[in-house]
Amino acid sequence: MKDDFRTRTATSRRQVLLTALAATATTSLPMLASARSKQEAKLAPAEPLGAAAAASTLVAKDGTPIYYKDWGSGPVVTFSHGWPLNSDAWDGQMLFLVQNGFRVVAHDRRGHGRSGQASSGNDMDTYADDLATVIEALDLKDATLVGHSTGGGEVARYIGRHGTGRVAKAVLVSAVPPIMLRTSANPEGLPIEVFDGIRAGVARNRADFYKEFAIAFYGANRAGSTISKGTLDQFWLWSMQVGIKNAYECVKAFSETDFTEDLKKINVPTLLLHGEDDQIVPVNDSARKAEKLIPDARAIYYPGAPHGVTATHQDQVNADLLAFIKA
Repeated sequence: MKDDFRTRTATSRRQVLLTALAATATTSLPMLASARSKQEAKLAPAEPLGAAAAASTLVAKDGTPIYYKDWGSGPVVTFSHGWPLNSDAWDGQMLFLVQNGFRVVAHDRRGHGRSGQASSGNDMDTYADDLATVIEALDLKDATLVGHSTGGGEVARYIGRHGTGRVAKAVLVSAVPPIMLRTSANPEGLPIEVFDGIRAGVARNRADFYKEFAIAFYGANRAGSTISKGTLDQFWLWSMQVGIKNAYECVKAFSETDFTEDLKKINVPTLLLHGEDDQIVPVNDSARKAEKLIPDARAIYYPGAPHGVTATHQDQVNADLLAFIKA
């Protein structure tokens, strides 16, 4: 009898406990759901509001999501990054210019970083049109367009296709124009085997290839180099965010596109910045030729500087960039 009483008592207690828990859940869950709903509403991304949006996504004409950052207020400066990186590669310049009263906008090229890995459009015309999408969607005017390496080609092709109606100035940093590939018209260019080797490295083992590529990119193979392991690791991290198909096809875009006619159409003040020890885009076949093709161009050449000059010579690049934009 005592055992039956204990069993009935324990069962009764469990029923009371379960009933209480059910009542608490019934009362609490709607409150928690409401609280979570309010919190999610606070965290939900707002519609793009130009300078008010710190980071957002636009949609290109073919539906590809294009990620961009939009910081600060004041005169506008846009940034187009190099291969195989993303807009974070410009952070050293963007932060500096924001602190000096500028609005800065940078996007991840399609297939790179946080933008969509589109199967098509991995060519310079589409890259330029994507830049146009960003500029027009944010209604940017009197902007200074800055491009590094492949991004320099993107800026040149943007002006060639869309004109300078929204452009005040242009800056090409370690940029690929006029054309990198050796041809009968450009005998000083690099042989196709160089770019075939890049494609093979990306296709075979891109993780190892990017680690090796970073060394030449920043001149870490030169005597006296002070480039840090963190910078090399950061390059690898950015590179691994690129879709392999996008990275592979972009090689043709940056190496074989002829920007000669685009450069001739640049009718705004233009600054060329280039390292004289650039192992990726040799200065004599790029900036020194572009300087002669752009009607209103001036150039600053950094002795002994590598391709990744925005990182290795950040303070100098920032100072030269600021002086040119403010002039």
